[in-house]
Amino acid sequence: MEIGDLLERRAVTPKASATSKRQALSLVAETAARRFGLDASEVLDALLAREQLGSTGVGSGVAVPHAKTPGLDRMRAVFVGLETPIDYGSVDGQPVDLLFALLAPKDAGPEHLQAFARVARLLRQPKLRLQLRQARTPDAIYVLLAKTAPPTAA
Repeated sequence: MEIGDLLERRAVTPKASATSKRQALSLVAETAARRFGLDASEVLDALLAREQLGSTGVGSGVAVPHAKTPGLDRMRAVFVGLETPIDYGSVDGQPVDLLFALLAPKDAGPEHLQAFARVARLLRQPKLRLQLRQARTPDAIYVLLAKTAPPTAA
């Protein structure tokens, strides 16, 4: 499964404003609702429930919130870049400004975990994170994410 199969240009928000984790996740939920015909409150509830199990802040200013969400027939993704980093309770204690959310159907199997691992590996690349932070348009961000292959283990 490629990143371009999960993410659409219209589900990318380059620079949004949020002052808390809840607000940032609400932006993700609202984007998912608009783009995929989902209920924003159901998406937000699912994301918040997942966060209660442990932060999805994976480090270096990146979060990969994920949840199983009613109303989907396949995995979808939403990308939100924040103008100002927020406290997210990340594993490294650093604030987050890049959110790549994964939403899976309620009956999804292990593929959503594989997608999570792929996205987390991809966003470990310092050069890519810098490019994402500098990108100003949804198209630019989409191209960066869809065309970049994660580093391979040697």
